[in-house]
Amino acid sequence: MGKRTYEQVLYEINNARRFGNAPGVEIIGKILQILRKTENDLGRIPFVHIAGTNGKGSVCAFLDTIFQKAGYCTGRFTSPHLIEFEERITVDGKMIPKTAVERIGNMLLDADFGISLTMFDYCLMMALIYFKECGCGIMIIETGLGGRLDSTNAIGTPLAEVITKIGYDHMAILGSDIRDIAAEKAGIIKEGTIVISEPQTTLAAEVLKKSASDKNAQISFVTDEEIEAISHRKIGLAGTYQIENAACALKTAKILLENKGMPDEQIEKITAEALEQTVWPGRMEVLADKPFLLVDGAHNSNGVMALKSSLEKLYPGEKFVFFMGVMADKDYPLMIDEILPLAKCFITVTPDSDRALDSKKLAEFIRNRGIEVKCLMHISDIFDMLSSTDKNIAFGSLYFIGELKEKWENINEEHF
Repeated sequence: MGKRTYEQVLYEINNARRFGNAPGVEIIGKILQILRKTENDLGRIPFVHIAGTNGKGSVCAFLDTIFQKAGYCTGRFTSPHLIEFEERITVDGKMIPKTAVERIGNMLLDADFGISLTMFDYCLMMALIYFKECGCGIMIIETGLGGRLDSTNAIGTPLAEVITKIGYDHMAILGSDIRDIAAEKAGIIKEGTIVISEPQTTLAAEVLKKSASDKNAQISFVTDEEIEAISHRKIGLAGTYQIENAACALKTAKILLENKGMPDEQIEKITAEALEQTVWPGRMEVLADKPFLLVDGAHNSNGVMALKSSLEKLYPGEKFVFFMGVMADKDYPLMIDEILPLAKCFITVTPDSDRALDSKKLAEFIRNRGIEVKCLMHISDIFDMLSSTDKNIAFGSLYFIGELKEKWENINEEHF
């Protein structure tokens, strides 16, 4: 086995290509097939598969907490991470240890599978190996991009597929028509399975229904009544949009736990506690009260619509200082137009990514919308720009939010 250090393992994994020559579903499918013929067969741990445009991570967090409360050893795989790589892979809510990342990473990097892995493929394989080692009883698996060709779609047939809100994102890859995007997300639906979906637009819902019908799968949409019922309960995640995510996770968990024979009263007690105790960093998260700083990973137009709705409900009539950093491939014109009515001013930053939109270009676009905007060279400069009289809202790329949170946590409060 290789002798790479933890840092060297992460460097090699992070510098693997972002997209492979073959679709992820083929790459992981081939690797799992190879492993099944060896003593390293990963077996078939039951799992829930989550796809969608917005809300996947939150639904994963809710489901993870619910199944832990139900007595399961849970393995959760999500992406991207905010601060630490290990956030992507958790067992019973605890991040994979760095020693396991180093050990499993060396094993994967040394292996010759006859096919090139992407960064996401390495992360997924590490998660599957670690979940088996830990004896997980259920996995909560979030797709990376789309669904049909996604690496996670090679794992097998899940207990249930969950489709969160579908909107416009990654259009260069998934298509510019909502039906095309929905079809890619629906690609995770397997023969004869259970499908739970958040409320969708008419076009997206039609695609999901047809996909489910073609696979003899039972599809069930979260209803207005179920959302209304959740709105009167205490949940651990702030933001009006989290009510739909919680309702979706609750509906999924109820179906699966009832199928396992768990009594309704026990399910009610478990889910009530879990929804209240769920944590998912970087989503409508208040980092400080004085000066007020809230961060939210709204990185596309649908996410910004949800952020706007939450701000209007929580702080009616207020205007905000918005700090914004996004990837260049996002629909930032729509994002800006959506949030503009709530803006007192904007301050733009460039996230630490080769895919980031330059803060100067973003600032120029906003300035042409007729509102005050400033451009920062470094994310750490944000802390000198926080308003003491208005609420500061940072949103955009999860890379941006993660970097901001990390720097915030390292700053002495006396700085202010």
